[in-house]
Amino acid sequence: MENEIFTVKIERMKQSDIDKIVEIEEESYGEHHWSRESFFNELSNELARYYSAFTIDGELIGYAGSWEILEETHITNIAVAKKFRRHHVGEALLKRIIDECKNNMVKYITLEVRVGNAAAINLYEKYGFHSLGTRKGYYQDNNEDALIMWTENIFYDKFKSNYEIRRDELKKVVNIL
Repeated sequence: MENEIFTVKIERMKQSDIDKIVEIEEESYGEHHWSRESFFNELSNELARYYSAFTIDGELIGYAGSWEILEETHITNIAVAKKFRRHHVGEALLKRIIDECKNNMVKYITLEVRVGNAAAINLYEKYGFHSLGTRKGYYQDNNEDALIMWTENIFYDKFKSNYEIRRDELKKVVNIL
């Protein structure tokens, strides 16, 4: 299976996805996870863009969300079911958010990430995010700090050329439907 290309289907999140998404939330974030009601509210928020990731067989395996406000998108969450991590599902979801930003002429993308989440930080840095500060004690469950990360303008040549390299590398390991 090492050289096989993993196939993932990414769609706009639907209300029928929420029960499984809450399971992934609990698995990923423990007792300080978003509630069902939070996700239902996000689906009716006109600023929100939420996506669900599925296997080729239709199993919901991850999700991502963001808020689009003027020239900026704030990524609220990206999570993948444990047994599907390391299949580039989170990266595929991040790519979808970036593509949506490009389509909507959104220039900047920001997020917060736990300072101890090296895998996520590495992914974001690979896609051109830079740490521009820290939010002390941001996470309620353990008072962990959050890095505040931003992209430069995604329409600048430096970002675009890096994104094209990352996109082409991702195509070698994931088929995104």
